[in-house]
Amino acid sequence: MKTLPLLLPLVSLGLCCATAAEPALTLYNQGFGVVREKIPLDLKAGMNTVSTTEVTAHLEPASVILRDPTGAVDLQIIEQNYRNDPVSQDLLLQHFEGQTIPFQIMREQREAIVNGKIVRAPYVLHDQAQGNQAYWQRQMAMVNNSGNQPLIEIDGQLRFGLPGIPLFPALGDDSILKPTLNWSLQADSAASGPVELAYVSQGFNWEADYNLIGTEADDNVTLIGWITMRNDSGRTFPDAQIKLIAGEVSKVEEQEMGRGRAMFAAKRMADGMEPQVTEKSFDEYHLYTLARRTTLRDREMKQVEFLRAANVPSRTVYIYNGADIPWQQYRNWQPQQVRDDQSFGVQSHKDVWVYRELKNTKKNGLGIPLPKGKVRFYREDAADRQLEFVGENTIDHTPKDETLKIYTGNAFDLVGERTRTNNVMDSGRSTLVESFEIKLRNRKTTPVTIKVVESLYRWPTWEITESSDTYKKVDSQTMEFLAQLEPDAETVITYTVRS
Repeated sequence: MKTLPLLLPLVSLGLCCATAAEPALTLYNQGFGVVREKIPLDLKAGMNTVSTTEVTAHLEPASVILRDPTGAVDLQIIEQNYRNDPVSQDLLLQHFEGQTIPFQIMREQREAIVNGKIVRAPYVLHDQAQGNQAYWQRQMAMVNNSGNQPLIEIDGQLRFGLPGIPLFPALGDDSILKPTLNWSLQADSAASGPVELAYVSQGFNWEADYNLIGTEADDNVTLIGWITMRNDSGRTFPDAQIKLIAGEVSKVEEQEMGRGRAMFAAKRMADGMEPQVTEKSFDEYHLYTLARRTTLRDREMKQVEFLRAANVPSRTVYIYNGADIPWQQYRNWQPQQVRDDQSFGVQSHKDVWVYRELKNTKKNGLGIPLPKGKVRFYREDAADRQLEFVGENTIDHTPKDETLKIYTGNAFDLVGERTRTNNVMDSGRSTLVESFEIKLRNRKTTPVTIKVVESLYRWPTWEITESSDTYKKVDSQTMEFLAQLEPDAETVITYTVRS
């Protein structure tokens, strides 16, 4: 059996026949998908011409496979053609360029017919999903330079624009109404039956969305996850089997315009119901399969709940990293210049950051790979049990047993101040001594612990000569203090660093 050439990376990703009935889709979180379905063939011995219009508008022709997985039909593909120029008014104007056709116009509130010669038809841009950005820009330049208005001659006079509705003759044999794949197939003998058509297509997208619901009573939360699928491929897939792959799959791409990105995951629901989605490891990625077939319509956004875990332990973490360095100002500076600038690192802000941390473990009702996506936070008001939105952020792909750390905003009732109180450099400019004062205030009615992060940015060699509080060296240029504050209290941390 002979098939078309296939991009080798797609072989390793499982671009092969699904045993279930077609169609079947595998959507990737990078804005593309793999389509697999059965098409009927009725071949005679010798050369055959076969075509199908059941393809997407953003198909990648070099990725097409046409085969019989059972081996019953032995065929050779002599030639393949993919056409994505469905008939349109502009294409027909191009087709009849130089000819005279009738136009329907309104004259004195009555319909009338005038004949006009199509001197110039508008230029039709090629599909941007199939071309790179540079090619698209060249096409736009062609349009802008030549003008994109039709030029029509009526009674010896030229006019820009159409005089009315063009009335074209019947479609020619070369016109198509939908994107079409054509093959010239050589068969050893007559045969009939379904064969598998598989290909890669742009125009698919999926992502994960999470809702995190907490209460005022404690830090336990309910985590709900949704899959959001988007089909902009130009085709509807009825009763399709859908799989999704989460991970950064290597794929060679031109620099294209308008490509989307996407993401996803799965979990058995806490109440014992059958899961909507199942998950397994696949190569270096994670594969998720919808439990039942569904219709994915063109230009449709479809959502499926894939995760629901209640009473997940979490904790709120407050962080004060007071240095507010305007990195844009130092963009073209050399490292030595930055270190010698005595104003570097002196700017500060008062915001105390709020993070929510929870562990993705089976013990906590999770323990599954969580794909990257947006997390929205809700808190239940104890007075009326209504949910209030309190922030949102994104998470990256998170394996099981890892910790989710999600920034949710700045604390209203916590304030930090950071000030440099001393700055002495020796005459040889080899040693710098700096002292800092960090003030923290808690205006809450409950006690809090604030993690104070300080970056030692001057030189790679440094030592703390004085410190009011115990600190932890995190890495070669970072240390942390833990400040515990009672309600309506203030604390001051000071330290001196010799660089």
